[in-house]
Amino acid sequence: MTDKIIHTATTKSGKTVSFRYPTIDDAEILKNFINKISLEKTYISFQGEQTTFEEEQKWLESKLKNIENKQCVFILGFIDDKLVVSTDIDSGVFFAKHVGNFGIIIDIDYRGDGVGKIVMDLVIEEAIKNISGLKIIKLGVFSNNPVAPNLYIKMGFIEYGRLPGGAKHREDFVDEVLMYKEIK
Repeated sequence: MTDKIIHTATTKSGKTVSFRYPTIDDAEILKNFINKISLEKTYISFQGEQTTFEEEQKWLESKLKNIENKQCVFILGFIDDKLVVSTDIDSGVFFAKHVGNFGIIIDIDYRGDGVGKIVMDLVIEEAIKNISGLKIIKLGVFSNNPVAPNLYIKMGFIEYGRLPGGAKHREDFVDEVLMYKEIK
């Protein structure tokens, strides 16, 4: 994929966000983005850890290969050349190839401005087009996250279970809420 814009939209506050697939040249931008969000210790896997350029570049190379092999969609959203959202859906393997794993990270300055819903619609649409045989999308969300579960429910996701203490948020163990959405 190139750095070609695949979609533009307007946030609730009237800002224009442009979406595209990543390129290998995005490794530094992605490293800075995840490291910034990680320091917040927000509702993501990273809870203060920092990644190096080399680690991020290796991870990105793997993602780009999976995109090329139609096993992943990965979309970046920019406002005024600033990365504000990153989202992906990776297909499962072997017996679960029909199941996509969803992830999303939104910059703190743009949460609540509608970017999440916009990019979720887009990444799901792209996954349906590009990941062969996709039937289900699943995700895990921290039970103490006050916003995300409501968005996921509005997007058609259904809770199917909880893993007690399955997520560590800051210094506390909280339930991981497991959700899925069938693709028709």
